[in-house]
Amino acid sequence: MVKGVNAVAAFPPIPYGWSDFAAMRRERTLYVDKTRFVRLLEPERYAFLIRPRRFGKSCWLSLLENYYDRGRAHRFDELFADTDIGRAPTAQRNRFMVLRLDLSAFDDTRETLRDRFETYCHTRLRGALERNPELFGPQVAQRILAPDSIDGKLNELFEHAATQRIALCILIDEYDNFANSALALRGAEAYASLTQGGFFRSFFATLKAGTAGGGVERLFVTGVSPITMDDLTSGFNIASNVSLLPELNELLGFTQREVRELLETYRAQGALDRDVDEVMGVLGEWYNGYRFAKGAQEDVYNTDMVLYYLKHSVPNKAGPDELIDRNVRIDYAKLRHLLVVNQEASRSVPALNGNFDLLRGVIEDGQVDTPIESGFPLERLHRRENFLSLLHYFGLLSIQSVREGVPRLGIPNQTVKRLMYGYLRDAYEETGLFAVDVFAFERLVRQMASHGAWRLVFELLAEAIEERTGIRDYMRGEKVVQAFLAAYLSLTDHFLVQTERELGKGFADICLTPLRPQLGMTHGYVIELKYRTRGDTHIEVATAEAKAQLQRYLSDEALRREHPSIAFRGLALVFRGWQLVHCEVVEAT
Repeated sequence: MVKGVNAVAAFPPIPYGWSDFAAMRRERTLYVDKTRFVRLLEPERYAFLIRPRRFGKSCWLSLLENYYDRGRAHRFDELFADTDIGRAPTAQRNRFMVLRLDLSAFDDTRETLRDRFETYCHTRLRGALERNPELFGPQVAQRILAPDSIDGKLNELFEHAATQRIALCILIDEYDNFANSALALRGAEAYASLTQGGFFRSFFATLKAGTAGGGVERLFVTGVSPITMDDLTSGFNIASNVSLLPELNELLGFTQREVRELLETYRAQGALDRDVDEVMGVLGEWYNGYRFAKGAQEDVYNTDMVLYYLKHSVPNKAGPDELIDRNVRIDYAKLRHLLVVNQEASRSVPALNGNFDLLRGVIEDGQVDTPIESGFPLERLHRRENFLSLLHYFGLLSIQSVREGVPRLGIPNQTVKRLMYGYLRDAYEETGLFAVDVFAFERLVRQMASHGAWRLVFELLAEAIEERTGIRDYMRGEKVVQAFLAAYLSLTDHFLVQTERELGKGFADICLTPLRPQLGMTHGYVIELKYRTRGDTHIEVATAEAKAQLQRYLSDEALRREHPSIAFRGLALVFRGWQLVHCEVVEAT
C-alpha cells in the first residue's frame, strides 16, 4: 500500500483514557466490540465484577448506561450500529431509569468524606430525576430529594418506583475506592469506620432493601478487590460475584486476535510503519498475560496499556519512551502499603509484615499454587490463600495453568514484574533496610547498556549492602539474591530484565537486553549467580560452574537471532552470604 496523507489522516483516533462510550461512538474512535457480553450478563440481575485497575471498567459501565437508559432510546442506532448487541438487542434495552455513581472521584479525607459523598449522590440522583420528567413530576422529585441523607432519598425513590412500576437500574463504579484508600493510608481503624457500621455500610443496606422491595431491578457494581464487599456482607449480600466466571474472562481486556487486528488495521491505513509481529512481541512481553478464571482458555492484554502504546505509535511514531504508563505506576503505587508495610500506629518505624514475605516468595519462585478465594474480610487478609487471591484480583498475579483443580499463579508480564520489584525496593527503603543512590545508579546502568561498563554497577550495590547491615538477614539463598539484583536492575528503563530465561538448554538467572538499541544501548548481559554460605570456601568451584553455564547460554542461536545488533556478554557473580566475593566477565565464543 502506498502511504499518503489521506490514508494516515483517516485512521481511527486512539481513545486512551476515555471512559465515555457514547463519545467514543460519536467520534468514531477505535472501539473493540465487547457488547456481546451484555447478553451473557443480563440473566444476573444483581452482579459484582472485580477487575484490576486500568482495564476499562468505567467504559463498560458507560456502555451499560447507554444500553439500558430509557432516555437514550432515540440514540440506540447511532451508538450500537455495527455491534453485536446492536444487531440482536435484548428485550431489556432502554427500559430503565439509570442511576450511575462513580466512587473513584473521592479521596480518603475522613473529616469531609461523608458530606462530599452525600452531595455527590444528591447531584447524581437529581440529574437522573430531571432526565425523566414524565416519570417524576416536580412534586415527586422534590419529595424524593427532601430527606437529608442519601439513604432517605433512595428509600423515597425506591418506594415510588415500586408503587408506579418504574424499572430502576443502578450502576456503581469503583465501589471500594475510598475504602481502599483509607485502609492503605490511614489503617484498619479508618477502614472499619466505613465498612463496619458507618455511612457506607448503611448505603449498601439501603440498596439491598431497594432490590427486595421491587424498585431496583438491575444492579451492577465494579471494584478492584472483594475485601470491602465481604466486610459489607451483612448490609449487602445479594449481588452475584461474576469475576471468576470463565465465560466473562474476555469481558474487559483485549485478546491476542483483537490486538493483532488493531495493529493490522493501522498498518493497512498507513498509520503504523513497523512490523506487526515485532510490535506484537513488545505488547505481549509488557501488557499480556492476564487470565481471571480457571476455565478460561486465553490470556488477555491490559486495555489501557495497549491504547497507551498505540497512542505513542500512530501515526508512524516510534512508540513510547517509557513502556510503563506513568498513570499505571501511580495507580499501583497506592496498593503497596496493603502489601508490604505494617501500618500499626504504635510503631514509630514501619516494619515489614507477613505479606511482604509472601510477596517476596512469589517474586523469587515466579509462581505459586493456590485456590482463588471469592471473598474474605480484611481481618483474614493475613491468611496465605487470601493474600495471594488479593494479588490475583489486583492483576499482580494471573492464572498460568490449573493442576488438579488448583490454579498456578504467576506474574503476567514485564510491567507487573517491575511494579512488584518496586514494592520490594519501597519496602526496603521505608523500613530502613536498604537504599541506593538512584541518580548514581541510573547513570552507571546507562553506561553498562551503552559502553559495556558493568563492574561499577555491581560494586555500587555490594558497597551499599556493606553499609546497610539490616538487609543482610534477607540475603540468604540464590533465589533471594537473584530477586534482589533484578529488583534494582529494573529500577531504570535501560534494560529488559528477564529471570530464568531459557537459553542453551538451561535457564539463565538473569538476562539483560537493552530497551533502546537505537540510542546506542547495544550491550546485553547474561548473568549466572552462585550463592555460598558464609563459611564456604569453594569459590573457585562455583566460579567454574558459572562460567561453563554462561558459555552454553551465550551460544544460544535463538538469542542471537532475536537480538542481532546486541553484543552479549556473560557475567559470573558469586555471593558468599551477603557479600559479592567474585565477579568475572565471560565473552561469547
